[in-house]
Parts: sequence; structure tokens; C-alpha cells
Amino acid sequence: MTYRRAAIPALVGGLLITALLWWAGASVQALHLVEHWLTPWSYDPPDVVRFGAGASDWANGMPEPDGARYLVLYHTAMQIRFCAVFAFFVPGALHLVRRLPPVHGRLPATLLAVWAWGLVAGTLAVAVSAPWLIASQGRGSYRFLPQLAGTISSGRQILVVTALVAAVGTVFAARITAKGAGPLPRQAVPPRAARLSATAGTAIIALSLVVLSYESVAAAIQRFDPLGGLFAEPGELLREWLLLGGWAGPAGAPFGDWFLHRLPDVLLLVVVWWALRWLPVLLTRATVPAMAVGAVCATVLGLLASQSLRMATDGAGLRWGLTYLSAGLGDGVPAALTCGLVAGVVAATTLRLTVAGRADDVPEAALSAESPAHP
Repeated sequence: MTYRRAAIPALVGGLLITALLWWAGASVQALHLVEHWLTPWSYDPPDVVRFGAGASDWANGMPEPDGARYLVLYHTAMQIRFCAVFAFFVPGALHLVRRLPPVHGRLPATLLAVWAWGLVAGTLAVAVSAPWLIASQGRGSYRFLPQLAGTISSGRQILVVTALVAAVGTVFAARITAKGAGPLPRQAVPPRAARLSATAGTAIIALSLVVLSYESVAAAIQRFDPLGGLFAEPGELLREWLLLGGWAGPAGAPFGDWFLHRLPDVLLLVVVWWALRWLPVLLTRATVPAMAVGAVCATVLGLLASQSLRMATDGAGLRWGLTYLSAGLGDGVPAALTCGLVAGVVAATTLRLTVAGRADDVPEAALSAESPAHP
């Protein structure tokens, strides 16, 4: 699909996700049941911003100059956040729709990929606007990097819903613009090359999920602090962008119970491997950027699948209600972006090397088959 045809669905999806998040943020007072989902996107500033560090910031119901500056910083952060959602969503959706058009059996894959990219776009938007939001609370110089990590990890649940609606709108528009676009065939990829590519990419995800997320290693990453001053304690931020989860050994519990608790992680790796296995076949052209973006989306989908399984099997969460169950929904997207990009590049490189090696072997085999037998 050409850029011109793919641009319209990407713009539609970008406008949808931005408008939905803006509406949700403007309606935070009315939607009390999911208020904790909407707070990071709410236009109503929290009390620490509205009232400043203390009551002395207010006089006769009006903020003093310092309090007014904090309000300006907060509204600037929200403006940057909503603009950034649109700016990050459109290029990714454009690339996905162009390389993964929703035709010839690709519609479910396109829908899932754009949905996952919506979560990535929202997370990046929160990350970009976080410094202004932290400064608006009047304590930007206190443990800035841990505050940054905490802000980036907020606002995940509402993104799951709004990104899904935006993905549906994007795919619907792409179906319309794809009419008359000409043949968009699937790429012929040798099964062995696709499996090796998927295995190599999944190994990168497993490195984060199994090795880096192990309790002792994760603790070492979190304690990492070579610098001081404003940028002290970078380990908390590194943990947010490198770890897809956290786990420890059985520690006296029966191995069967421990393994059942780790089944969501196994499901994540299965989803990633299966998605990377079929991604080169579904793409109109398995370029490095397309494989990288696809691997990010596959990792996000794997996270959502594992978190859904954990919610379904967590018997304790049923007693605490939806709020408790959904606490981890959408978690790990920054790490999925980091590890997914690396996994996609590794998978694309492995695929090219494997296909190139196979192509070099074909002429030799054909030549030996055609050569006459010697007496």
C-alpha cells in the first residue's frame, strides 16, 4: 500500500485516540468508577498543583505567582501529552498499515498490531510530558529519575481501551482506502528461515523476561547509581525500560504451584514467538523497520495476554474487585518497546542471513543435479 493510501487510516486513528483520551480526561469527575485510570490524562490538576506546597500559595481564593506558574506548567504538560499521542501514533500506524494492510487474511493481525502500537504511543507521550508534570508539583529536584519512572508507568489501563477503539477505526478506514490499491500479496518466506528468525527474536525477549527480571538481577539494576545530584538513582528508570516482569525461585513453595504462577510468562514467550514466526509472511515486505515495529507490537500483545491470564487465575483478586485485578494491566510497555526493537532487528537480520544462505546453496545444488554422471 502506498503512503498516500496508508496516511488516511493513520490520521483517523491518531485523531480517535487523541480525542478519546481528551474526552476521558475532561470527564474524570463524572467517571468515578475508573477515576484512577483517568488521572494521568485528567485536565483537572491534583491538589498538590492547585494548592501548591501549602496554603500560603493561595490568597483570597486566587493563587500566588508561584502557584500560578505551577498551574501553567501542569497545563503545558497536558498539552504536550495530547499532542505527543497524536505525533507518536500516526507514524507507527502509517508504517503498520502500509506494510501490513488489512487485506488477504491480514485484518486480525493489523488490528492487533495497531492496538498494541496505541499503547506504545500513549506511553511515549506520558514519558515526553513527564518532566513538565513533575515540575508542576514543585519538587522536580527531589529524586527526579524515580519520579520520572513512576510517571511513565501511570495511565496504562485507559490506554488499553482507547487504543483498541482507535485500532478499530484505523483498520476500518484502511479497508476502505485499500480498495483498488492493486495486488498486495504475501511474501514467500522459507519456513525454516521464519522459525530461526522467530527464535532469535524471542531469545531477546526471554533475556529480559527470564534473566534481567530475576529478583537478584532486577534488584542490582534498581540499585544502580553511579551519579549524584539531580540525575541520581537512574536504576529505577532503567528497571522501567529494561524489565518485562519480575520473578523469584520457588522459595519453599511446591514446584507445581510455582510453575502455574509462571505460566503467564510462558504465554508471553509463546505469543511473541508465534507472532514473529508469521510476521515475515504477513508483511508485504519484511524490512528491518517493519520487523522492529512488528516485534514491539508482538511483545506488547504478549504482555497483555500474560496479564489477562494472571487476572483470570488470581483468585485473591476476585475478592478485591476490578480495581485490584486491573492494577497490572498494560504494565511493561516501556520495556516492550526497548526489547521489542532489539528483537525485531535481530529477527530481521537472522531472516536475511538465513534466506541469503539458502539462496547461495540453491545454484550449487542445481548445478550438481544437472552435471552428467562420470563413468
